[in-house]
Amino acid sequence: MPLSSAEVEKVALLSRLLLGEEELRRMTAQLGDVVEYVRQLDELDTTAVEPMAHAAELSNVFAPDEVQPSLDRELALANAPKRDDECYRVPAVLGD
Repeated sequence: MPLSSAEVEKVALLSRLLLGEEELRRMTAQLGDVVEYVRQLDELDTTAVEPMAHAAELSNVFAPDEVQPSLDRELALANAPKRDDECYRVPAVLGD
């Protein structure tokens, strides 16, 4: 079942795209071709394929969580344009 112009218009709206009539016709044809290509996967027997979240094997990419001394406060505040004894001073965002 090919894509309709209304379906492509809805996708364009959700994507915040403003398509003209010619673009809508062209996108309808192109997206229809993509959907038909993907539908070919329905013809494959995937019963022996284990479901996965990623195509490549992934392992933990984070560094180990180790306790370390924190940055000295004076050093952290050294380049602050405005500061007090403890914090950066910034303009109020929500008002007074």
